[in-house]
Amino acid sequence: MSETTRSGSGSLEEKPERVLRRLFRSTAIVVVIAASLSAMLAPWRVTAGLALGGALALLNFHWMRASVAAVFGKRRRGWKKRASLYALRYVVTVAALVVASWLNVASPAAIVGGLCAFAVATLIEAAFQLYRAFIPKRSHR
Repeated sequence: MSETTRSGSGSLEEKPERVLRRLFRSTAIVVVIAASLSAMLAPWRVTAGLALGGALALLNFHWMRASVAAVFGKRRRGWKKRASLYALRYVVTVAALVVASWLNVASPAAIVGGLCAFAVATLIEAAFQLYRAFIPKRSHR
């Protein structure tokens, strides 16, 4: 089964699962690169903040996917409980930021920077989609 399909208008559409996997993978890669560079160039609290913020970004992405699937998916049983994860992710994020700041183990600005890893991954995905839209895929001969 093909991962992409042609719509009636001739545009190339991709299965959402592939896009979501790429977004998750890109977020993880951005976090690893940022934390690695920070380990060499910045104080350890900045590195810890980027790593913690990146981990929270990945957790938020996973929880958001599960919550949206629970609310809008075909399986409606127990959707309220799973949808509550949507609000819980904000509580966990703020709690982690407050505790890390209070214990002075991570820079709050770096935690927020780590949380922005998803935004960077989204820009990477947008660039990839633009490339695919304007550069036709060559067929293998």
